[in-house]
Amino acid sequence: MTKGSDLLVAALENEGVDRIFGVPGEENLDVVESLRTSKIELVLTRHEQAAAFMAATHGRLTGRPGVCIATLGPGALNFSTGAAYAHLGAMPMILITGQKAIMSAKQARFQIVDVVASMKPLTKMTRQIVSAASIPAVVRDAFRVAMEERPGPVHLELPEDIAGEEVANVPLIPVHPLEQPVADPRAIARAAEMILASKRPLVMIGAAGNRPRLVEPLSDFVRRVKLPFFNTQMGKGAVTGGSNLYVGTAALSEGDYVHQAVDRADLIIAIGHDTVEKPPFLMQSAGGPKVIHVGYQSATVEQVYHPDAEVIGDIGATVTALAERLGGRLEADPVMLELRQKILAHLNDRSEEDRFPITPQRIVHEIRAVMPEDGMVCLDNGMYKIWFARNYRTHVANTLLLDNALATMGAGLPSAMMAAMLHPQRRVMAVCGDGGFMMNSQEMETAVRLGLNLVVVILNDSAYGMIRWKQAVDGFADYGMSFGNPDFVAYAKAYSAKGSRVGSAAELVPTLEAAFEGGGVHLVEVPIDYSENTRVLVEELRNKTPDIELA
Repeated sequence: MTKGSDLLVAALENEGVDRIFGVPGEENLDVVESLRTSKIELVLTRHEQAAAFMAATHGRLTGRPGVCIATLGPGALNFSTGAAYAHLGAMPMILITGQKAIMSAKQARFQIVDVVASMKPLTKMTRQIVSAASIPAVVRDAFRVAMEERPGPVHLELPEDIAGEEVANVPLIPVHPLEQPVADPRAIARAAEMILASKRPLVMIGAAGNRPRLVEPLSDFVRRVKLPFFNTQMGKGAVTGGSNLYVGTAALSEGDYVHQAVDRADLIIAIGHDTVEKPPFLMQSAGGPKVIHVGYQSATVEQVYHPDAEVIGDIGATVTALAERLGGRLEADPVMLELRQKILAHLNDRSEEDRFPITPQRIVHEIRAVMPEDGMVCLDNGMYKIWFARNYRTHVANTLLLDNALATMGAGLPSAMMAAMLHPQRRVMAVCGDGGFMMNSQEMETAVRLGLNLVVVILNDSAYGMIRWKQAVDGFADYGMSFGNPDFVAYAKAYSAKGSRVGSAAELVPTLEAAFEGGGVHLVEVPIDYSENTRVLVEELRNKTPDIELA
């Protein structure tokens, strides 16, 4: 005989799970005991939301679902933001929550919320486990659903009496590889003909093109086809290596320098564009470039995105087949290449200014200087994200993690902690605004307890800077966005972390280098000045696409 909780843990081990993140409660105690004698590490966090962000980031970086655990009611509901983060961001993960016994009701309705119903719009699948004997099948199905395209979160609710139920030994279900269907050869041929017939084709790599398994085929495609390309924010860093064909990243929907290239193109090959992202460009109904959608699934037709042709199937196989047909047959538009040089030159503007508080361009420039090619920068959500998306050049895939789907604050520190756990040999940095950092700052204790090597940069403007910028864009008065902050250096030391404060632009690089060299968890507070950059961005948006003079 074996308990339901033992079956659950054995099924998770069968799926290759080595860590579970979360805050267990009394309804999970059978599961906790089963974990105690297993090969799986229970990583205790200080808030369920952070556990969900960590599990989602595990899925994002590995392609295999991360797992998190919480109790019923309030604990389960604290998973909601993390579930939405994974759902919109297409990150595979498994959320396990407890529940009161379903065969009896000794505590009446105390703490009982219909969590299965609440998770339905936030997950790919949600179900309550009602029999211990069904656990191996339920877990296998959950991992399959979480990993299939489009990947995302799956929620399982395990009542405490089912966790403690004893059943005869139930065999585990073997894991098998998931293969993606391939695109119709006729669709590939049609797309190739459209590309060859175009005069100024431009490649765009979106969120669904940024899967771990696509790094090699996409990198090979870029090298062989030799067409200029740009990224959406979540497509940034999808390919390895520097390229003289990279045009930039669409940090805004219109009015940015990269949109000069979009406006010149007569065809855009949109690889893996997922419309959960803020639009990287606004597709016109007539007169604009035609669009070919290359994706695992058909395009979601939107007012601003309605492709002229689609190639649906495994993206890796599709781009490989297109490279076979197109390799050596295309030449990049020379004007587009000249435009590329002008765009990238503009991105270096003001990157060495000595102004203090420091400008975002200088911060991006200095962080790029201290991060090796494989160093990982994990952003929270705020005004600075635009400048990292625009200006931070990546050379190794998946080394700049940002969220442009749910775009929630509070995810930067937990996602960086997960990156540091998966890649302890690399430099890992969290970049957070002061507002976003404070939403999950309690996880500093978790990072210290886990012995992570992690630098946490806090950009301090004592305000919700992104919303303040949007106030300016929309012509509203500056009101209601400012707040006070703790002494961040003292705050870090209270968690037994290290803390430093930058006092000039020149101090930033040596302070960051010292933080990495010292090891452990090190918080670096950096005062930031958005005022001039806010004015420039407002002008760019109001003037729409800026003009760039070409020779």
